[in-house]
Formats: sequence, structure tokens, C-alpha cells
Amino acid sequence: MKGIVLAGGLGTRLRPLTSVTNKHLLPVYDRPMIYYPIQTLVNAGITDIMIVTGGNSAGDFLKLLGNGKAFGLKHINYTYQEGEGGIAEALSLVEHFAAKQPVCVVLGDNIIEGNIAAAVRAYKEQGKGAKIILKRVPDPERFGVPELSGQNVLRIEEKPKTPKSDYAVIGIYMYDGEVYDIIRTLKPSGRGELEITDVNNAYIKREEMTWEELDGWWTDAGTFESLLRASNMVAETGANKLELQRANEISVNV
Repeated sequence: MKGIVLAGGLGTRLRPLTSVTNKHLLPVYDRPMIYYPIQTLVNAGITDIMIVTGGNSAGDFLKLLGNGKAFGLKHINYTYQEGEGGIAEALSLVEHFAAKQPVCVVLGDNIIEGNIAAAVRAYKEQGKGAKIILKRVPDPERFGVPELSGQNVLRIEEKPKTPKSDYAVIGIYMYDGEVYDIIRTLKPSGRGELEITDVNNAYIKREEMTWEELDGWWTDAGTFESLLRASNMVAETGANKLELQRANEISVNV
């Protein structure tokens, strides 16, 4: 399995900070934001990683990360997204890198306390289709919300007024090689982007979407409020903790 970290976009909700740098280079407590999703992949046994970024600060990722020595990696791949075409459009840029292999996609502002190694193993055993990571939240109407039936996902609705569950779809997705064929069928949404929810609902229509619940806390860091919350949570409890030990215990081979 290959890992994709999506770290593009303009970060408009964090201006003026993002007037001078990419959102994912901002600090979350004691590390740049981009460190957290990379560590999430590495701790799940995924070491072939592509960073998708854009904007005027794209070169700063190379200066910061190099070939990934800080994560025990020998190499990190980079590609550039022009403008804001949406998550699905960013994912389409890595088709050549994925080479028809399954991918684990992590949004660059996602920070988790726990471990996705078990979910990665379960997806490998699943063999095809897609898997999303969910987290129970008190305010699901702010997120993409799944309607569930056992381990199957019946539908995902963006920011529903009446949520069908109290779960949120967090920004960690696993897809097989069919995802690029699905993306080619998509039409831009009302905001002019190719939406990842449309990709997920396409897999649901095929009855090839499963889900796992995340252990520990999760937050994004895309607003001033959530950036502060993320920093406080990392400072108080740590992030990605025990993941290397747990990943070794689970013995994920990807």
C-alpha cells in the first residue's frame, strides 16, 4: 500500500498566517502540522509516501522534509496541485505514483492520538473497494456523516441538518486502483471542485465501502479554533503515541 498526504489548498480560514506560508507548515505544538499525517502513515507500516501540495510555499516542504530522514524514510515523493480543484482532483495527480496499488490517503491537517494500523490490516484483508475511518462526535452536522448498517456504509451526507448517525468521516481514506476510474467520471460540485464524498458514494453504490472507528481523539487543524485545540491536545496527551509499538505488535505488511 502507498501513502498519500494531501497538503495543498490556500488555507483561507487561517489568514493572515497563511498569507506567508502553507497551512500545513504551521506549528501544532512542537512540530509542523505536516509531520502528523506522515507519522500516521509511517506508524501503520506505510513508507512509500507522496506529498501533494501547491501554492507559493511548495518548495518549503522539500526544505523541511527532505527525503524523510526524520521519519526513518529513505525517500519521499512530491507533486504539485495547481489551484484548488478539490480533494478528489488532488488524488488524481498521484495515479502514476500509485501504479494501480491500493492507497491510504490522509488529509494534511488531520491529527490523531491513536493508531490506524489495524484498519490498514483490515483493508488489506478486504482486498478491494474502499474503507473510511470514522469518529463519534458531539456535532456531526458539521461534517460528512455516514448512514451505517453493520460494517457497511449506506450513504454519506455532507453537513446534514438531521444526521443519520453521530459519526464524522475524518480525513483518512483507503482506496483500490479503481479510484482513478471513478474520479474520471466526476463532475465539479457547486463550488467548482471534485468532491471526495462523490468518490466515497460511488464505492457505496458498488457495495464496496467499509468503515473502522478510530481509537483515541482526532481533530483537524484548519481553523484558528481547531489549530489551538490540536496544539493543546498534543501538549496534554501526545499524538501518534505508542503507534510504533502497536504497529509492530499487529505486524502489518503493506
